[in-house]
Amino acid sequence: SQQIQFADDMQEFTKFPTKTGRRSLSRSISQSSTDSYSSAASYTDSSDDEVSPREKQQTNSKGSSNFCVKNIKQAEFGRREIEIAEQDMSALISLRKRAQGEKPLAGAKIVGCTHITAQTAVLMETLCALGAQCRWAACNIYSTQNEVAAALAEAGVAVFAWKGESEDDFWWCIDRCVSVDGWQPNMILDDGGDLTHWVYKKYPSVFKKIRGIVEESVTGVHRLYQLSKAGKLCVPAMNVNDSVTKQKFDNLYCCRESILDGLKRTTDVMFGGKQVVVCGYGEVGKGCCAALKALGAIVYVTEIDPICALQACMDGFRVVKLSEVIRQVDVVITCTGNKNVVTREHLDRMKNSCIVCNMGHSNTEIDVTSLRTPELTWERVRSQVDHIIWPDGKRVVLLAEGRLLNLSCSTVPTFVLSITATTQALALIELYNAPEGRYKQDVYLLPKKMDEYVASLHLPSFDAHLTELTDDQAKYLGLNKNGPFKPNYY
Repeated sequence: SQQIQFADDMQEFTKFPTKTGRRSLSRSISQSSTDSYSSAASYTDSSDDEVSPREKQQTNSKGSSNFCVKNIKQAEFGRREIEIAEQDMSALISLRKRAQGEKPLAGAKIVGCTHITAQTAVLMETLCALGAQCRWAACNIYSTQNEVAAALAEAGVAVFAWKGESEDDFWWCIDRCVSVDGWQPNMILDDGGDLTHWVYKKYPSVFKKIRGIVEESVTGVHRLYQLSKAGKLCVPAMNVNDSVTKQKFDNLYCCRESILDGLKRTTDVMFGGKQVVVCGYGEVGKGCCAALKALGAIVYVTEIDPICALQACMDGFRVVKLSEVIRQVDVVITCTGNKNVVTREHLDRMKNSCIVCNMGHSNTEIDVTSLRTPELTWERVRSQVDHIIWPDGKRVVLLAEGRLLNLSCSTVPTFVLSITATTQALALIELYNAPEGRYKQDVYLLPKKMDEYVASLHLPSFDAHLTELTDDQAKYLGLNKNGPFKPNYY
């Protein structure tokens, strides 16, 4: 009964001569790019092969088939992507070199569920170099770089992910990571809480034996606190999302750069003079607003928190209710981690060609389900770009079906991900090696000393030189000369 119509994929290319229509000419080394422009820098697109990876029999060069990726033959391209990422992730590489001798993760069996990109691949290979065994699935059905997944599979990481998974594929991949004969995970690295939720619900006996969970998103952390409050969290968990090195860097600076990248690649929109509403003025919202304001957009903010709302006012943004501006805005961006922030009622009232996208982790912020009804027509115009057409001809441009814009439609700056990845690696090392009783069955923040250590590892990239306190100054401030310099609640 659903009338979902996809425009012919080739339609958009027929308007151009071949040279500009297809990027593969400029990348003659690749096996001809089959994607559209907005391909998240990936050689492979989900639509280029109708056979599901689950139906394929693939083995890597060592004869192992302990993985499920789009195309193992893409491994060489993926390896190049990973090598490029390593250049800008020097802190993770130096952590790898420092800790390689002592192998602080020897015996760790880590099951992970994150975005699978060149940057997270550097993290995975660092964890393996530190002694861990890893099995990995994707936390987002669109963000996997297929050739990177192939390179990891070739290197021996049990990875189950491809770009464009169905909902069923998504849970199947997670299950394949957890449910293995003769291999039981003892650590979880999660982004969004789906993996933790799956293990907790489906494999309670495995969950009880987990030594620690590291979680890096608002949504996942929220779920952990709910479990803890209900007295059902039987393992210690580290809330990396609220560590300073995640909040102030990944959420703020990463989004400040990648919001424009994702919107430009998908829609070619000009921001000067456009009216944009950003829902949520946390660190992600702050980054998005700063970038849009710099390009001359008129930016409105919606907020539930009076403190964040006051910050938005002080930064020169009008704080409004979404319903007040929905008829006039050109772009709507959600950054809340909540659900039903943009409802069907809002979507019905939007003006023609309004762009709607999400920068929060959860895909529930925009009520996409309400758009899958017979009276609305869906038209695929590019990879990750759908026009939803109302009976009167009005169109709304929906990006990545309401999922994470920057990782689905573009890439994110490698250097910022180095900071988050180093934080995650240290959190795993801390929880795995903690003596009995240091961490109870609760959710913890990363110790401030560790936050500061992560930051210090990244300073050499800028040739930055720290000032050292004199003994007298340290005594005056009541601090240790070597830190931590801020209290844990900061």
